[in-house]
Parts: sequence; C-alpha cells; structure tokens
Amino acid sequence: MLSATKQTVFLIEADASLRRLIALGLQYRGMHVIEVNSPTNLPTIEAQRPSLLVLDVDSRGSSDWSLLAAVQAEPSLSALPVVVLAWECVLPVEAQVTCLTKPFDARTLQATIEQLLITSTAQAAVITSKEEILLAAQTVSPAPSISPLITAAGLLLAFIGLMVHITLTVLGILIVLAALLWWTLGTKTEAVPLPVSVSNT
Repeated sequence: MLSATKQTVFLIEADASLRRLIALGLQYRGMHVIEVNSPTNLPTIEAQRPSLLVLDVDSRGSSDWSLLAAVQAEPSLSALPVVVLAWECVLPVEAQVTCLTKPFDARTLQATIEQLLITSTAQAAVITSKEEILLAAQTVSPAPSISPLITAAGLLLAFIGLMVHITLTVLGILIVLAALLWWTLGTKTEAVPLPVSVSNT
C-alpha cells in the first residue's frame, strides 16, 4: 500500500459497475479516484493533478485504441503513466502504456497501479532534484569577497616597500659618492714650494 501523500488516479471506464468496483478498490488502498465514463466527458482536472490514468478502450465488444490517442492528446494527461484495460492488448507501437487483459484480477490491477505510481514518484523526485541542483547552481552567486582588496593592499605595500628600498639605496649611493668626493678634495696634496735658485751675483 502507498504510504506517501494521497495519489490521484483518473479512471475512464464506460461500464458503471466495473468503474465503481475499480474506484472502490483504489480508494480502499488510499488513492483518490476521479471517475469518468468516456474520454469525451473529460472534466477540468488541472487543479486535481492526477498521478496516473486508467483507461478502458473496449467499447461495444471491440477495442477502440483511438480513445488512448484522444486522451493522450490532452496536455494535462499526456505525461501520465497509463494502464489500459482491454480484451486484447495489441498496443500501438508508439504507445508507452501498461496493458491488462480482461478479465483481470482486481489485486493485479491495484498492484500494477501502485508500482507505476511508485516508479513515477521516484522519477519525478529525481527530475525535481536535478532541477533544484541546476537552479541552485544558476542562482548561487559568489559571496562578496575582500580578497581583491587584500591583494590590492598587498601590492601597494610591496610597491611602497620597493620605492623605500630604492630611495634608501640611491641615498646611500649618493652619500658614498659625496664622501668619496669630499675625501678626494680634502686630501689634495698641498702645493710644495719650488726650490728657489739663488744666483751668485
């Protein structure tokens, strides 16, 4: 038995007694059932959000597979898992449905519906989770960071340090040059007087 939130089954069955029997069995299993006697009498079910469709394609002793195409042409029903009830399960090639051959056991129908609902719910959860991950990846913007400010401050300090270093180096070189120049000028040899020759007159 399904223990999740109440699932809604959309049941299209022309035979009133069979329709009631199927509906009661599904309701006993905890499902909500929307009953309709013909695909031409489809109610507005967008608000009901059915999870699965049960369709009897037999009409007046023969199977009318156009009923399946008509129902699946409805946008609100086209993506639903479908259980078809028919005397002969000769499905159209493109049909992605589960077919139960009449006469069928009510427990088999209920078990089939429950399995399809579990599979469908699991697939929907995977899709929803992927969509949430993609949405989160698209909407998450990087948090404002002070990293660029720290980088700029570091570069500024490095530049200032380099300029101070260059200035001190140039100043040191100038001091050395000035000292050498001073020393060179200060130690200039004093002029030695030339010997004066004394003439004998």
